[in-house]
Amino acid sequence: MFRTILAAALAGTSLLAPQVHAQTAERLSVIANGEKVGSVEAIRTGDHVAIHYDVKNNGRGPTMDEAIDLGADGLPLRWTLDGKLTFGSDVHERFARDGSGARWTDAMGARRARVRGTSLYVGQSASPWALGLYARALLKAPGGTLSALPGGQLKIERLGAATIGGESYRAFAISGIDLSPELILLDKNDALFAVLGTGGATVREGHEGDVPALAELATRLTAERYAALQKRFAHRIDAPVRIHNVRVFDPVAGTRGVPVSVTFAGGRITGIQPLDAPASPGEALIDGAGGTLMPGLHDMHAHVSLESALLYLAAGVTSVRDMGNDNAFLPDLIRRIDAGEVAGPRIVANGFLEGRSPYSARLGVVADSEAKAIDAVRWYAARGYWQIKIYNSMNPAWVPAITREAHRLGMTVTGHIPAFTDADAMMGAGYDEITHINQLMLGWVLDPKEDTRTPLRLTAMRRTATLDLASPRVQRTIDLMVTGKIAHDPTAVTLELLMGGRDGKANPAVADYIDHLPIGLQRRRRQAIAPITGPADAAAYGGAMAKVKQVLKMLHHRGIRLLPGTDDQTGLSVHRELQIYAEAGIPIPDVLRLATLAPEQYMGRDQQLGSIARGKLADFILLPGDPTRDLRELHRIAMVVKDGTMYFPAEIYPAFGVEPFAAAPKMTKPESAPAAAGAAPSHDAGDEFL
Repeated sequence: MFRTILAAALAGTSLLAPQVHAQTAERLSVIANGEKVGSVEAIRTGDHVAIHYDVKNNGRGPTMDEAIDLGADGLPLRWTLDGKLTFGSDVHERFARDGSGARWTDAMGARRARVRGTSLYVGQSASPWALGLYARALLKAPGGTLSALPGGQLKIERLGAATIGGESYRAFAISGIDLSPELILLDKNDALFAVLGTGGATVREGHEGDVPALAELATRLTAERYAALQKRFAHRIDAPVRIHNVRVFDPVAGTRGVPVSVTFAGGRITGIQPLDAPASPGEALIDGAGGTLMPGLHDMHAHVSLESALLYLAAGVTSVRDMGNDNAFLPDLIRRIDAGEVAGPRIVANGFLEGRSPYSARLGVVADSEAKAIDAVRWYAARGYWQIKIYNSMNPAWVPAITREAHRLGMTVTGHIPAFTDADAMMGAGYDEITHINQLMLGWVLDPKEDTRTPLRLTAMRRTATLDLASPRVQRTIDLMVTGKIAHDPTAVTLELLMGGRDGKANPAVADYIDHLPIGLQRRRRQAIAPITGPADAAAYGGAMAKVKQVLKMLHHRGIRLLPGTDDQTGLSVHRELQIYAEAGIPIPDVLRLATLAPEQYMGRDQQLGSIARGKLADFILLPGDPTRDLRELHRIAMVVKDGTMYFPAEIYPAFGVEPFAAAPKMTKPESAPAAAGAAPSHDAGDEFL
């Protein structure tokens, strides 16, 4: 009954009035890790569509009501969106067009534009149903392309037919909204059947059982796209390569050296030579132009996808620790990367372990008993996962048994602080590491009865603004970390993203480079995420972020190992994570050490990775400037080398709608050096190219 009332209200009709138009309904289920976590319902009456969208996964998710009036061209004449975003911030979005003009109000404020030809408004907070609307408009457009409001353009690509559950659908990719295309299936009537994802799907109600097939299709289509990109962007040369005139960053000393040449071949560094050392015959030459060569960066809190894998390389991140993923998808992705089928960083896999509750994250293994949790530890250990990661809904009483089994099998344990306990208790229960700085700090301000399985684990951070870091409660936790040698993965950039967002303003987490991003992502990054009800909330969240920086400095000063991670998938956020450490007062050379050598020491791979030395793996990045003076230089990566394969971010970023930050270096290939299989197209001998 509520849905009928909602539809009638949004349509501006009375339940008592006779229906002039027949109603049609589209219902979609949102599935994650095999479980339904939300729904979309769209009721159409004539040219009016009323949509209700609600998702609750991991204790959070958006709730949105939309009303759309369609024109004769199938495009919105009016569109209203009201509700709450994932973490509870309010949405009141409006769009209208008439004649040659359009006006809209979103989180960036009120705007208007003259419209020439056909332009498609992209809802800032729209439900997945909108993708079907966009697709139908794009299929009618010349070349499958339309100008978009508030900017950019959308394009649709036909991916072919797909048979799901014995029925035939057509697969499409819609690009221009975000960093990666949206993959969808339309039925024979051009109605949306599914939005594809590798770990789940949004699918027509009644077809939830088709989600495994849809996830398999998404993986195949995405893998094909990124395999093609790997062939375009991976430069492999079957010859020694000399990078001439670079200064090598030494993470131990924290300094850049004098100008030298660095050579590599067969995936390993073969020398750091004086600048005047002559090149041997048959070498490829890269002009370092006096820039900085430094070891590849790390993201110690990743959740890797096929899309983010290539973005990580573009951002100079050559190694990541995956903190939880689909247990079928991740091993296959690692295999594809190791085989050179797709581009991506080295991945150290952690086993995600969650407890069963109404707020459970649908990821990894969700256990409903201590015995099943211990079985999951054994399952992960037998398959070579590096650590166990515990999540919010885990029963704290089970943690000692989990950590004992993990330690017995040679694994360590990290994770969130489960609800109704604190960091002190979890260290006592056997944690070797704590992830997320809010998970650490909330124990200092929460009542034990408060439930952090909900967005409270973000919103309660407001209380830390006035926290006394010298208080016994705080110092007791820090002392336990020092004594127990407990490491910490802060993901400070994600806290900044969540707490620093203000409608209409560039989020400080991306402010340095927001103009480089696709228009859809720019809009989201000018939108509040945490609920801001007034100046007091804004000030509290701002004060909390300042307190986060003070805690970071204190942890570093006390000798606690910091592991730079992001909980993000853009790669670029690693750079901001490191900038936050510097803003906290950690010296830049120390920050760069934390990003390069220190993670390899923690994972026991520093004999092969983490610094630039003869015999080590060829994993490093080339920067035009000096990051030891300004960490913003980390954006300006000219070249990334992983296992001796070269990637130029200036080539990669346009495929994601990102404006490059730096030009590729000049490279001269030798006459006798044919490109290896799968390399970029060959060039004439002696040619220089970007």
